[in-house]
Amino acid sequence: MSTAQARLGVDIGGTFTDVVLESPQGRVSTKVLTTYAAPEDAIVEGMHRVCDKAGLRPADIAQVIHGTTLATNALIERRGARTALITTEGFRDVIEMRSESRFEQYDLNLVLPEPLLPRNRRYVLRERVEAKGRVLIPLERAEIEALAEELGEAGYDSIAVGLLHSYVNPAHERMIREVLAEKLPGVSVSLSSEVSPQMREYERFNTTIANAYIKPLMESYLRRLRERLAQEGADCPVLLMHSGGGIISLESAAEFPVRLVESGPAGGAVFAADLAAKHGLDRVLSFDMGGTTAKICLIRNHAPKTARVFEVARSYRFKKGSGMPISIPVIDMVEIGAGGGSLAHVDVMNRIQVRPESAGSEPGPACYGRGGERPAVTDADLVLGRLDPARFAGGSITLHPERSEAALAAHLGDQLEMGTTEAAWGVAEVVDENMANAARVHAVENGEDLSTYTMIAFGGAAPLHAARLCEKLGIDRLLVPVGAGVGSAIGFLRAPFSFEANRSEFMRLSDFDPVAVAALFAEMEEEARAFVHSC
Repeated sequence: MSTAQARLGVDIGGTFTDVVLESPQGRVSTKVLTTYAAPEDAIVEGMHRVCDKAGLRPADIAQVIHGTTLATNALIERRGARTALITTEGFRDVIEMRSESRFEQYDLNLVLPEPLLPRNRRYVLRERVEAKGRVLIPLERAEIEALAEELGEAGYDSIAVGLLHSYVNPAHERMIREVLAEKLPGVSVSLSSEVSPQMREYERFNTTIANAYIKPLMESYLRRLRERLAQEGADCPVLLMHSGGGIISLESAAEFPVRLVESGPAGGAVFAADLAAKHGLDRVLSFDMGGTTAKICLIRNHAPKTARVFEVARSYRFKKGSGMPISIPVIDMVEIGAGGGSLAHVDVMNRIQVRPESAGSEPGPACYGRGGERPAVTDADLVLGRLDPARFAGGSITLHPERSEAALAAHLGDQLEMGTTEAAWGVAEVVDENMANAARVHAVENGEDLSTYTMIAFGGAAPLHAARLCEKLGIDRLLVPVGAGVGSAIGFLRAPFSFEANRSEFMRLSDFDPVAVAALFAEMEEEARAFVHSC
């Protein structure tokens, strides 16, 4: 066979790492428990498993396409690098003032989400550029050097630079980077004029801060991944899935890791869109439920719905405006903490609740036998007979029903005076209603009637809950495809190379300047060509 045609798709989730190998001989896949301390370990283990199944060597792999939730999780859990923001004097509090809109008008106790960086990590420089790019207050190099010394003493690992109207004239931001590179050579720098060159400073600053916050983490991980794969024999190009549904080079991903936010779920949407096209389905509800989260996406005419801004870590259930806005091209979907590892408990009103907190892969649900004692959705599914204990995850994990029963009894059944089967049914019903409610809200926000849609269910847990979800949503057609358990990883192998360059230019039509617009397009074309050459 032509070894250049063997491709590996890898999706790192909160619980499982899914690995798919496609070659002219066919497709093989496996699931490996995600290794949090070193995610590349699970990838290497999965790669060897699928190569053994296919009778290939790692050296026969010509391309690795990778998607991950690591970037998203770092933002949600706030475990990124020690980061600072440099901005224009007078605009230090833009990310805290937000847009001043109340995402829940009638909540008198509304609490706005905390900004990613506290005020003492936000620094200012005296400079000003107007909306048309003219410099009103020049930036003094000596002032940057003094600030660089202060930042160095504070021990920052990464610095975000977001100046007013830098999307029109980035000269001051570039000067800051030049000085920081000279004074603080080991510190990572992200410029808003490169990360998100668009008007609206709140979204632009937030996106740049998010990029800086996760950049050292993702650079380190991607470097280790490439080196480890090469050591194992897979010395081939490594490409990354981005949030918009395409793939980019590892170098682009390391420089702009914010584009990897939601890269894993984006692969699932691409997988569902590909199936919709093959089956001639014009209206599809993509339902992806894994071990940690559930993702719901609307697909019309074989293309997922897209958006210009995505919100990470919404603090108020399903409410737009309650999260951290990231201004990047993204597949529009709703994501909730409802997966196989989501933990159940009894609240103060004696109701069964399934919280976003997940057992993950360490220790995992009680039935994994890895030390977990609290009941998860997977435990409920096992007690209800929806899972074969001997064939879970392709037979790689043996489940223990007795441990599921013990956990359900100890944490739910005994307190509510019900049997384990009834408690398991309660857990399944609650998590199904949570997901149905999220789908209803998403449909209403987009003006869609879900009864006209076909559901495509994939991910390790989605097929187990899809039928009940269809009942709740009034959907009468359900498709569970071959390879559903590793759908996102298959989606990576269907994704095209893509890159989106954008700019903002404020101009009245009566003052239209064709020369300025032509220069803008030329700059965008140069950026897009550079991306193509890097692939």
